[in-house]
Amino acid sequence: MADATDGEAPLVIVTGGLSGIGSATAAVLAGRGFRPVVFDIAGGAPDGTAWTVWPDPVDVSDEDAVEAAVAAVEERHGPVAGLVNAAGILGRMHPPERLKMKDWDREMAVDLRGTFVMCRAVGPRMAARGGGSIVNIASVVGSSSAPVHGYAPAKAAVISLTATLAAEWGPKGVRVNAVSPGFTRTPALEAGLQHGVLVADDLIRGAALQRLVEPGEIGRVVAWLLGPDSSAVTGVNIPVDAGFLAGITWQAYGGLRTG
Repeated sequence: MADATDGEAPLVIVTGGLSGIGSATAAVLAGRGFRPVVFDIAGGAPDGTAWTVWPDPVDVSDEDAVEAAVAAVEERHGPVAGLVNAAGILGRMHPPERLKMKDWDREMAVDLRGTFVMCRAVGPRMAARGGGSIVNIASVVGSSSAPVHGYAPAKAAVISLTATLAAEWGPKGVRVNAVSPGFTRTPALEAGLQHGVLVADDLIRGAALQRLVEPGEIGRVVAWLLGPDSSAVTGVNIPVDAGFLAGITWQAYGGLRTG
């Protein structure tokens, strides 16, 4: 696992942990012997969770708030051994000329700046202690293309940032990796399906496994990256996409052979 202290379970901060991939990841980690502490801009704790939800809202783009929250977590719960940057927002699928710059700026602030701010708050602490693991949640659109002109470039930058931080902190024993989910059955995706913005058959058709990804499947890969079985893995981006990136170009040749 990520570094533990005096036999305690490793402490892992999970941002955006009150819903979607963040929440599913916190649940997986809690079940696998980690101590998740959830940061979320909503703040507060849902009932019946097996992990700690930080009571104060944390805006990951606010460097002062992040630094204060991380310092308080370490003072109250001990050293942070792992970080999962799952906080993110997905903007509307507007053409560039219709995308408001304030919306573009907010996507960049949360998806890219927020990832960097969290890494900058936690990574040096890990480096000073000689170990730790960071997992940034990117997206398959960061390695391809999509009509989300803030989100896609931000996620592409997260993948690049992951590699640069892995090289920066690797000599101090800190590993930094990314996971790129494909179309994942989160509340946000379900809302898109219900409103007709997304069509399930279209999402599934290009995926080699012919299905959507479940949030817990992302969490299990994150848990692996935080644990000892991935001890030589750093600076990589792992798509967890049901084979979407592998299969999507087959649509230009008539589609996958499903018959």
